[in-house]
Amino acid sequence: MDDEATTRDHVGSLERGLAVMEILARHPAGLTLTEMAEEAGLTRAGARRFLLTLTATGYATQAGRLFSLSPRLLTIVRTWLGGASLWAFAAPILREVAGQFNEACNAAVLSGEDVVYVARIPGRRILSVSLDVGTRLPAYCTSMGRVLLAGLAPDELKAFLAEAKIERRTPKTITSRAALSTAIDAARAGGFAIVDEELELGLRSIAVPICDRAGKTVAAINVSTQSARFSVEAMERDVLPELGKAKRRIEEFFFV
Repeated sequence: MDDEATTRDHVGSLERGLAVMEILARHPAGLTLTEMAEEAGLTRAGARRFLLTLTATGYATQAGRLFSLSPRLLTIVRTWLGGASLWAFAAPILREVAGQFNEACNAAVLSGEDVVYVARIPGRRILSVSLDVGTRLPAYCTSMGRVLLAGLAPDELKAFLAEAKIERRTPKTITSRAALSTAIDAARAGGFAIVDEELELGLRSIAVPICDRAGKTVAAINVSTQSARFSVEAMERDVLPELGKAKRRIEEFFFV
């Protein structure tokens, strides 16, 4: 679309009305007509028209001289969030991380003894393991699995360690249940897990948990790479801080 068409189709009054809503959102206690006019850069008559329109349509309420947003906006938010997966909205955050390192960035949830991929941004490097949304991998030998297991209640983790099928995938796979318990404890204490060639030789990954407002682990995100590309030390030094930033952005957007 060219600049002329953009200007012709631009609805200035809608833009100003949305700006008024954003200002009200920043002032939950409410604003007077004069305060709104000053903050929005409108005349009193203009501010009055926008505020009364929002009130008439149910998006704002008036109590005496104060105008504030109404709960009706929450209905729109719930409809928007309910129309697509959380991970569709988080994908741009994962894409930024993937782009920084030219490596895959993924998200998964725990399902029984497996992790299930719910989002995947492929890296530019080709890995022999084939991964996509819906892929299931063993939780015990994957970085996302370790942080997800670390978020289980003690009795749930005890049951997993007692019953899970654990087999050697590579010479580096931890198969001792006691050693696996120690690795999960370390993931809980450190807030991240690095799994080094336990799922497949040449594959190294680092993961952090995604937690809800109550602090419960609900998902995990990771960066996976060829072991020749990043050492364990480099993943902790360089990749972990960026994963941590992505974790906080996802948690703040969806759970705060």
